[in-house]
Amino acid sequence: MPLNMNSEVFITCAVTGSGSTQDRSEHVPRSPEQIANSAIEAAKAGAAVVHCHVRDPETGVPSRKVEYYREVTERIREADTDVVLNLTAGMGGDMVFGSTESPLPYSQNGTDMAGASERVKHLEECLPEICTLDCGTMNFAEADYVMTNTPGMLRAMAKKMTDLGVRPEIEAFDTGHLWFAKQLVKEGLIEDPVMVQLCMNVPWGAPDDLNTLLAMVNNVPSNWTFSAFSLGRHQMPYVAAAILSGGNVRVGLEDNIFLEKGVLATNAQLVERACKIITNLGAKIIGPSEVREKLKLTKRVPK
Repeated sequence: MPLNMNSEVFITCAVTGSGSTQDRSEHVPRSPEQIANSAIEAAKAGAAVVHCHVRDPETGVPSRKVEYYREVTERIREADTDVVLNLTAGMGGDMVFGSTESPLPYSQNGTDMAGASERVKHLEECLPEICTLDCGTMNFAEADYVMTNTPGMLRAMAKKMTDLGVRPEIEAFDTGHLWFAKQLVKEGLIEDPVMVQLCMNVPWGAPDDLNTLLAMVNNVPSNWTFSAFSLGRHQMPYVAAAILSGGNVRVGLEDNIFLEKGVLATNAQLVERACKIITNLGAKIIGPSEVREKLKLTKRVPK
């Protein structure tokens, strides 16, 4: 594959995620106010897009409560700093099995399965410019946990997102997810311009070695817009890898909590570090207005 460096790069900051990082770093935001403030700080540092999950303010446990999403989006929209809103739609597909000898009934400790309408309810209320669509089912490393997204569920969610005028960001954790994403586009359930996030080093999806990254990139149609990131300590090397392979950048506490070994990061610090890498490579960092133009996004405020 020839070098195909992206010369105009946008940064997505994944602000808090749904992983069990809330007790590993004081900087991982929990409450809607903390999440919004951290997103705004990331935008001031150079992020054009903020990708937001929500958590229970007391425990930090991931949540699907619409009122938390509403507060986060209202606080971000009321801020002086402009940024593109990207809300997750990945919650509600968590299946945790019982023991290997008695896998059924499903474990009550973590299973959270919801229908398509419920999984996009917060999108109807908040109308972000972008939302994520995890384009496949995959084993995760946390216990016997399966991220569950059936073909029928993905078709239903993709149609609801498109009908709402919210641009799906396809989250691909392996090449098969890209294969099905192409099918969704072929069926007219996702419209151009198509955007995809290549999610590397998420156990047990695609590992973050460069051969696998290039296999993922080579499966992205040339007219799509993509970003790529790696979970964990290779987050910053992947800033360079994503740009050099023609893509955009994602950083943030959802994927990595360290600025360097033993030093806990804030979202703003991770974005600032990414900005240095991008500019040192000679690329330009584009802002939210340019991202909206590129991806044909509609900035709306719910009634």
